[in-house]
Amino acid sequence: MARVGITVDRLVQAAAELADSDGLDKVTVSALARRFGVKDASLYSHIRNLRGLRVRLALLASAEMNEAIGTAVAGRSGKDALVAFAGAYRDYALAHPGRYAATQQRIEPEEIEDPAVLLRAVELTYGMLRGYGLDEPDLTDAGRLLRATFHGYVHLELSGGFHASRPLAASWARSLDALHTTLESWS
Repeated sequence: MARVGITVDRLVQAAAELADSDGLDKVTVSALARRFGVKDASLYSHIRNLRGLRVRLALLASAEMNEAIGTAVAGRSGKDALVAFAGAYRDYALAHPGRYAATQQRIEPEEIEDPAVLLRAVELTYGMLRGYGLDEPDLTDAGRLLRATFHGYVHLELSGGFHASRPLAASWARSLDALHTTLESWS
């Protein structure tokens, strides 16, 4: 029987908080059981296994990140949309490093009931890129370029990989200028 007060949503939220404070690798069933003051086995009436919990965490984080990006780009196009999109992406990743890490794991279609949250990320990206006049297969290629650039920058920033004296915000802005120029002349 499920323990009173413990729900799947509460477990996922606790996992998100733990991921942000201690790192995604510290999100375990045992760690969550300790947070709730129960034995590990008590949680298995709410979740199938650790993988299932981490997939739910990734979906939560993806939905949060999509919401931030969608709000940021609403009513914008071109460079203004690119800068807003990138800023929301980076801000989310820096504010929620564990949740962001969860969004980077591969999720198989059969692991989720409703793929809408994952498709939303593609819709937001393609919508922004269509402002540059791109169609397939260029949408896919440009989307991959943006994801690789944003993720690489954020990953290096989170891990302390930038050591030059130049402010990170200045380098970020120049990177976005370069991406904008690339997207404008994509053909």
